[in-house]
Amino acid sequence: MFSVYGRAGRLFRGSMEDLRKIGPLSAPGRVQRVVGVGRDAFDGLISRMADASQAAGHGHAPVPDALHRDAVAAYAQTVAIQPPRHPLVLVRDIMNPGAITLPVDCSVTQAWSLLAQHQLGPAPLVDAQDILVGLLTRGDLMRLDRMPGPGTHALAWQAWLAQRITDLMWTPVPSVAPDTDIRRLARVLLDTGLPGLPVVDEQGRVSAFVSRTDILRAVVADPPLDLWT
Repeated sequence: MFSVYGRAGRLFRGSMEDLRKIGPLSAPGRVQRVVGVGRDAFDGLISRMADASQAAGHGHAPVPDALHRDAVAAYAQTVAIQPPRHPLVLVRDIMNPGAITLPVDCSVTQAWSLLAQHQLGPAPLVDAQDILVGLLTRGDLMRLDRMPGPGTHALAWQAWLAQRITDLMWTPVPSVAPDTDIRRLARVLLDTGLPGLPVVDEQGRVSAFVSRTDILRAVVADPPLDLWT
C-alpha cells in the first residue's frame, strides 16, 4: 500500500497500480532469474572431479589428504549450523527503522548539518505532529540553479543558508506501508526516480526509511531476497 503526503496532509492512498496513474510511467524491464552458485554447484564440481580421478586411476579413487578432509568437514559443519533461511518479501524485512527526520521549518544550514552528521543522502520532512510532509536530498541542496552564483556577496549566501527548506523539498512525496511487497516498492522507485521512500503508519507518521541501497543489500545478503515467487 502506498500513500502520497504533502503540506496539506495525505493526498492519496492506494495500490501501486493506482499510484502509477497519477504520474509519468516508464516501461517495466524484464526480470531474468540468475542461476545461483552455492552448495549444490560445489558438490557437483567435487563429484565430477572424483569421477575424473577414479577414471584416471583405473577405478581406484584417491584418498583425500588430511587438509582436504578438514576443509570438507568444516564446510559441512558451517552448513549444518546455519539458521533457517526465510526469504525477504516485504518492506519491513529490509527497511531502516527509526528514520532520521527533518522538521519542515528547519533552515538550509540545519538540514546540511543533520544530513552530514548522520551521513544521509535523503531524509523525510515532518511537521510538528511528525506527519510526513516532504523529502529532502543532499542533491536538492546542491542544485546550482538554486544557489547564489560565483562572486555573490556574502550576505546573499547568508540569506540562502538561513532560508527554510520548504521551497527545496520534494512535496507531495510518495510513502510506503511496511507490509508492501518489495518488488512493488522497487517499481515505484524506478517510476519516480526517488532514492527511497519514507515508511509511514496509518496516521502518516514516519517510522522508517527504505532506500535503493537497502534493496541492493538484500539482494546480496542472507537470507535471500524473494524475487520470483
